Amino acid sequence: MAVGLQSLLRTVVDNKASGLHIRGNSNAYVRLNGQMKPIDDSFVPNDEVKKMAYACMGERERRIFEQYSAVDFSLDAKSFGRFRFNVFRQMGKICMAIRHIPLKIPTFEELRLPGDILRKMSNTRRGLILVTGMTGSGKTSTLAAMIDHINKTRAGHILTIEDPIEFMHTDNHCIVSQLELGVDTPSYTAALRAAMRQDPDVILIGELRDPEVMRAAIGAAETGQLVLGTMHTVNVTQTLSRLVDAFPVEQHDQVRLQLSELIRGIVCQRLLPTIKPGMRPALEVLVSTPQVRKLILENKPSDLQKAMQQGEFYGMNTFDQALAHLYKEGAIDLETAQSAATSPDAIMLAIRGVSGSLDAVNE
Repeated sequence: MAVGLQSLLRTVVDNKASGLHIRGNSNAYVRLNGQMKPIDDSFVPNDEVKKMAYACMGERERRIFEQYSAVDFSLDAKSFGRFRFNVFRQMGKICMAIRHIPLKIPTFEELRLPGDILRKMSNTRRGLILVTGMTGSGKTSTLAAMIDHINKTRAGHILTIEDPIEFMHTDNHCIVSQLELGVDTPSYTAALRAAMRQDPDVILIGELRDPEVMRAAIGAAETGQLVLGTMHTVNVTQTLSRLVDAFPVEQHDQVRLQLSELIRGIVCQRLLPTIKPGMRPALEVLVSTPQVRKLILENKPSDLQKAMQQGEFYGMNTFDQALAHLYKEGAIDLETAQSAATSPDAIMLAIRGVSGSLDAVNE
């Protein structure tokens, strides 16, 4: 490992930071509780950043970086855990955005997630489960916890397709095959085509990043496997729209029929700073029920929103309901709740305890 990088990675681990930014001719920064903070006495010349980056890359990563000026890869730092690197250029300088991946796969409880509903989703044998959110919202950790639960509770074959591999899963009740793009397979779609001959029970797709991968994921779920994946969407409505829009317009009705039959759950995440230093996830959760399947088929997003608001029995809720709960619990302040809300007015009414407020304001 390059000289100087080890001490910076140790700073990330020791301070329980989620990430590290190293920029040429600048101090290094850590992301701590969602905020960027400079590391004292950490100025790194541009030439040294290049040495650090190239020392961590293999021949393939160097070739990609020199061709495209950006590359993703992961690094096993032994006792420090694993780190996901993105090396890129800006204004002619080399920069590294590094995210820490703990050695131990976190549990639902450690992530402050609703374990009961996520375990129930994970126990399904076929269909499509999506975990969505923006970069840094905790999608990878949530999926790792779900895969770990499956690995410990059933006997089967789990196949993951990742770019790059982040959490490492060892065989338990399941055997686990982890494929890395560019190393074990050229693309998500190529891996999904080959997967049908590899006898998987569960397929994890690191990211449904383009229409071709979305179509392949739906096709895989239709063959009888449980397919899990992530998307960069902010809520359930946007997630469904993005999936439908991956297909030509004349196929939209057919795709909605497929999704209504395949989707087992959608979990949309945001990480919010708490009053006490730390972060908490706020989740919007959709669970497949007869009513939900009907509303997806009929393309009624407003009614789907109401079904989530009224679906506590099934483990469903909207973002605004999650935010109101976190505020009433004393975890987040009012400003955070309002700034993250879909409808700030609805949040205020919900916090004041006005009956039916979320329904009334969102109509």
